[in-house]
Amino acid sequence: MKTTNLLMGLALAALTVAPASAQYLITLNDMTRITLDDPNLTFVGEGQDDAAIQVGDETVPLAQISSITPADPDAQKPYVIAYHPYYAGSDQLPPADKLTHVNYSFAEVVVKDGVYNGFKLQGSFATMRRTLNLKNDNPNLKVMLSFTHSVVTIGNKQDGGFSAIAASDEYRKKFAQDCVDYMEQYGIDGIDLDWEFPGLSWSGAACDPAHDVDNYTLLVKQMRETFGDRYLLTFAGYCMNVRGSGNNRKYIDVKAVEPYVDFVNIMTYDFASAPGYHNAIKHSSSYWDIVRTIADYRKAGFPMEKIVLGIPFYLRHDWDSTMTYPKIMALKESDGYKVDNWNETAQVPYVTLNGKFYGSYDNPRSIERKAKYAAEQGLRGLFYWCTYEDDANRTLTNALYKYTMMYMR
Repeated sequence: MKTTNLLMGLALAALTVAPASAQYLITLNDMTRITLDDPNLTFVGEGQDDAAIQVGDETVPLAQISSITPADPDAQKPYVIAYHPYYAGSDQLPPADKLTHVNYSFAEVVVKDGVYNGFKLQGSFATMRRTLNLKNDNPNLKVMLSFTHSVVTIGNKQDGGFSAIAASDEYRKKFAQDCVDYMEQYGIDGIDLDWEFPGLSWSGAACDPAHDVDNYTLLVKQMRETFGDRYLLTFAGYCMNVRGSGNNRKYIDVKAVEPYVDFVNIMTYDFASAPGYHNAIKHSSSYWDIVRTIADYRKAGFPMEKIVLGIPFYLRHDWDSTMTYPKIMALKESDGYKVDNWNETAQVPYVTLNGKFYGSYDNPRSIERKAKYAAEQGLRGLFYWCTYEDDANRTLTNALYKYTMMYMR
């Protein structure tokens, strides 16, 4: 029966995908997903027990396959993604025609005394509704709900958080189902996990350095099993792969989670504070940079085509001081500031104050450089944090869309 169903699925896929660009999404029983580019799929083996699908040198036994469907024909298009926080003004919505995805930020989980009690939207639902209404201007736009490890809702507190949810099979299943129920109710296209980060207690979040990393993988796996192929699943990635060993591990095991996610938004910013460049493509003054980030993901075996590169719409001076793009552009030389200095190694602009380095940021010139770099590395696209930090003319958003489409098609 299973062989017959898969044959029928494959026949349907062949009818709905143009032969010149056919792609098939094969979902295995453990929810691992494989995209096969070759349209010449053939069945091999005799009998149901040893029957398999073969494409070139790759053979996939039918017994391991849950479903065969046409891959999304838009899957190879470059992504332009905006994070839209709940505290942005109603006049600061991103332009729907310049985006492929928008991530509403944020929702937070509710855990009391180690017990998971659902989640809450940060900000008013009216803000979320305005974000969803962007689909009226761009029906192809994907609206995602991003989850944070932080807590802002009155009455909630950081009492276990994602660390507690990920450690429990019961809570992993319940959280995943709660997400599906919420997405179905409001027409949301996917979930973006922004747990920053397993094994760390940033912002006071609970953590378990001995188990968080592996439990995060279990959480993502459960979410994919519950979502199936109907909803997107992405995560905000750190600039490094998992670090540490034994009872002291942190960040995310990117290779382990890769089979279950659609893509990762790597936060390639906040690498350093002044006098370091916080958003450099490459620079020795920063503890890390974009080149080292991509090299680390590549070494871990993460597919380059599932990576979206992050662009900050702000300057970082120190860990407590940032400045939005409009405020940067409003700085005055009479106050000692000089804007639009350029470092060719870092390939980003920076500001000086009374002749001293004050902080780096991004402008249309650096965004073009980063789009070209992303294209050269085979990445999927660019995202930015965040909508309210652009100017009224959407200078950075327009540049990000323009150069992503120019270099990454």
